[in-house]
Amino acid sequence: MTRIFTTILFLFLFGARAVFAQQDAGVWVQVEAQPSLREAQERAQAYASTLPDVNGFRLNSGWYAIVIGPYLRNDAEQVLSVYRAEGQIPADSYIAFSSSLGQQFWPVGANILDRGVVTPPVEPQPEQPVVELTPQASDETRSEALQNERVLSRQQRMDLQSALQAAGFYNSTIDGAFGQGTRRSMGEWQRFNGFEATGVLTTAQRKVLMDDFNAPLLSVGLERYSDPQAGIDMDLPLGVVAFDRYEAPFVHFKGTTDLGAKALLISQNGDKATLRALYEVMQSLEIVPLDGPRQLRSDSFMLEGRGNGIVSHSEARLDDGQIKGFTLVWPEGDDARLARVLAAMRSSFAATGPVLDAAAGAGAEQRIDLVSGLQVRTPRLSRSGFFADVSGTVLTVFEAADSCTRITLDDDQEFQVALSDADLGVAVLRPKKNLVPVNVAEFNVDAPRIQSEVAVSGFSYQGALGAPTLTFGQVADVRGLNGEDGVKRLALAAQPGDAGGPVFDGNGQVVGMLLPTPTEGRTLPASVSLAATANSLNEVLTKAGVSGQSGQPTAQISPNELSRRANGMTVLVHCWD
Repeated sequence: MTRIFTTILFLFLFGARAVFAQQDAGVWVQVEAQPSLREAQERAQAYASTLPDVNGFRLNSGWYAIVIGPYLRNDAEQVLSVYRAEGQIPADSYIAFSSSLGQQFWPVGANILDRGVVTPPVEPQPEQPVVELTPQASDETRSEALQNERVLSRQQRMDLQSALQAAGFYNSTIDGAFGQGTRRSMGEWQRFNGFEATGVLTTAQRKVLMDDFNAPLLSVGLERYSDPQAGIDMDLPLGVVAFDRYEAPFVHFKGTTDLGAKALLISQNGDKATLRALYEVMQSLEIVPLDGPRQLRSDSFMLEGRGNGIVSHSEARLDDGQIKGFTLVWPEGDDARLARVLAAMRSSFAATGPVLDAAAGAGAEQRIDLVSGLQVRTPRLSRSGFFADVSGTVLTVFEAADSCTRITLDDDQEFQVALSDADLGVAVLRPKKNLVPVNVAEFNVDAPRIQSEVAVSGFSYQGALGAPTLTFGQVADVRGLNGEDGVKRLALAAQPGDAGGPVFDGNGQVVGMLLPTPTEGRTLPASVSLAATANSLNEVLTKAGVSGQSGQPTAQISPNELSRRANGMTVLVHCWD
């Protein structure tokens, strides 16, 4: 019996020592997170030049956090308050815990996660008296704590379980029922925070737990916002965003700090077709990155996107002829706080009245790449191309496929690079899904006669006109400017978007592909263009495992027939970052 008691005592003391060692690690003031190590090191160095105790750690998300500390919790709160008031750290800085930090990268070679707390560099403020929520808030007995606990609503009880879960002490169902598991979690939380482990939180302890839980929301100034024009009430992070303007169907909120957060309220009349159209439009916006889950139902949609340094969440619901919802745009690497803010916004959302006037913001700037004041996602580069076989293989210029994260045609069909020839300036693309072209190039490998008539089919204005145009000219030389084979010179005034388009002879057969105008330190006359020959194109296709289709001798075709063939064959190739 004595041996059992000794073992239990040892385990208790060992556990207590581990708990207090974890407490000694303290907490941190997180001031920034950067997507790359280089940027984070530069920012950490900048902060360290003016502030003490600056450290940098890799986060689980892959981003890099710049933090100050570690300090005792009260000291950290004081540092946060003073530095924010002095403008030395961003207004959205907040308290972070060691559990969220990974490998240290700043100072180089340091490893201080377990060194214990340090003395804060700011003067401590006089202790403030504890505000008692009930007469016994500061010194309740277990019986009194139980009695005060009974008046909590189910939602308040669920919030306590959620807070315990977020703190790492509870891993069961959030149901508001304080059973054995919840009591055990409460006791562990009390022991960890230096309280008597009764398994029942006093009113003051509940406040401490909920203050810690709500710290991410307080750091962004989450407040109730009511917009009678849009007919929406909800909680918004008004410490980091502020109302900007109305531009139907959106209420725009711009970022007010270097966090870079943005928000939209969505409010318009409509039906299922309107909801679907809004869903499609939202996916074309820059603020909705391509990677992420999407869900469209008959009466609602949800869009999430992650990429280019941001995380975006959009949702809307159709109810009684009204479509209402919201969008939140947040920086990557701040996932824990984003989850809390987003959950608060979703749970607080309420449709309260009429929709936003469809004429709201009608006098705003109009551009084809803007939708209600929001930038439409645009490719880095757009060039022409054409179908080279019946399976949908496309020939285009090398620059249209170079270093692209995604390559699409004008109908959003995705392609991948099968072969690139940087020397010739040509790329071969294959569709990711089956594709049946309307027309396929018929190659004429015979060298065209000098001064013979040719036409180039291309998207001269990179898709602005919606269809390819024909530009007519002549063969000026069957070789390049330096006499090289595989390239011919045309007397033809082309636009940058025409590059990659097929060059037709009078019989409607392809005798080459237009190349970009050379830019190596010289400017060519506007009427001079270069084209890869049909022979060189066939050689590239053969290397890619594709057989080009040879044309048969035919009579000269009419301009209308040439236009029909060109329209069915020429495609607009988009290169996306």
